[in-house]
Amino acid sequence: MLTMRLRLTDLQDPKWRSQGGRWINGESWIEPANVSTLVMEVNDDQAPRVRVRVKECKRDEADFVELTMEPGQARLAAGAFGTAPLYLTEKAGELHASWDLTTLRPHLRADRLVPRVVTRTLTRQHRYTSETLFEGVHRLTERASATFTTSGLSIHHPKSAEHVLEPRALRPGVDPLAALDELLTDVIRQAPTATGCVGVELSGGADSGNVALAVKAARFPEAHSFGLLVGGGTGRQQNERRRAFAEHCDFRDTATPAMQHPPFCPGGVRALRKPHDPAGAFYQEAFDVVREQAAAWRCEVMFTGSGGDEINAHHSRTQAELPTPEPVPWLGSKAVRALAEVNDHLAPIPVLPVPTLMAFGMHNPGFLRAGVWPVSPLVHPRIVRFMEQLPHEHKRGKALFRERIRRAGLPEWVAAPAEPENFLAVLEKGLRYYGLPVLDDMLKESILVDLGYVDGKALAEARRDADAVPVVPDLLCDVLALEVGLRSLM
Repeated sequence: MLTMRLRLTDLQDPKWRSQGGRWINGESWIEPANVSTLVMEVNDDQAPRVRVRVKECKRDEADFVELTMEPGQARLAAGAFGTAPLYLTEKAGELHASWDLTTLRPHLRADRLVPRVVTRTLTRQHRYTSETLFEGVHRLTERASATFTTSGLSIHHPKSAEHVLEPRALRPGVDPLAALDELLTDVIRQAPTATGCVGVELSGGADSGNVALAVKAARFPEAHSFGLLVGGGTGRQQNERRRAFAEHCDFRDTATPAMQHPPFCPGGVRALRKPHDPAGAFYQEAFDVVREQAAAWRCEVMFTGSGGDEINAHHSRTQAELPTPEPVPWLGSKAVRALAEVNDHLAPIPVLPVPTLMAFGMHNPGFLRAGVWPVSPLVHPRIVRFMEQLPHEHKRGKALFRERIRRAGLPEWVAAPAEPENFLAVLEKGLRYYGLPVLDDMLKESILVDLGYVDGKALAEARRDADAVPVVPDLLCDVLALEVGLRSLM
């Protein structure tokens, strides 16, 4: 939510002044993300102690980053929402921070990677942690704080958040659907928007559909819907569901064929080698188009359906186990050794679901670059707690979500589609037509192979097999995306 350069020597005599969208003091500066829904508050009433807070401009529970500065020390603290995590690094008495990892590009080195983080990325064993791919670069996780002194930078984690471990029985006469409807609509009404122009990521599924219904109920002055069409027979059904939601909610709808913007496609961020997060989303090229469309319509906020799977998960938190990862045949010796460490140095249990927070880190910086603030109402703490207490029969198969769509008057084929959408065909096209040439280049010269994270011979064998198999192994996307992302930053 902010980008800054902070010198400890400048904190001795704080004379902060506003200039060109930044607050400046000596050679130090602080700049909030250029998003209309954020406000920056500066309090120097207790100088030389100065407090700066960048937050959502709303009264209710808001996401924020807070910076407290005094002679010899600076402290950063993050809120519980984790919408746009902050990345931090320090060197020679200076602290550099940004929500955009590429801003720290001068401080990133490919020969100083964290082995266990690289291995998590290559094996899809993603973990929520303050660690990043790069040594010395830290992520400020939700509710965490960071202290910067002459001794360096230290990260302090909070206690694990409390959660409801088992569902509760409903009292007689309670309608959980009415309760969900009221909660979700109330959360959405509190979105930080001044103009009332909002967007909805509308996939045609139950999660985004329920968000769309609440956006309609909230009665914003101007509402748009945006979505990616996956193509083929599945895409035709998805398009019909999206049209049904858009017409019911009276949205101005913009649909984008995802097959025109697959991973590694010409003109995309990876093909152009634009600096980007190597651990970013597979479908960044397609979602970049959606974000540009939202910005073109001047949407201040984009509501997403993120977290629907997580809050409807049917398991006991006391007995949850991570799935066994699919073996990756081209792991190099360095990655193999690091496999034993993938569960080390994890952040404590957060307020929001862990997979959702990790998805925020991959997707949300793109929204901020477009000047749009992403809001995921399904994982607001009030709704998370409500869903944790809900009996399993209302969550199994997203039963309550689907019933809410039915009660809104939409047909069964919208509420419970026989064939939900997926992006596998989009990924296959990206790998087949654009990813394999990247792999050919990687076999000639590769950061990951040279550093021992990838076995070049095994990768070459996978390349030879790829032309003969009907579907290119999707695991190749992990290694290709990581390689291209690292090169973009070097």
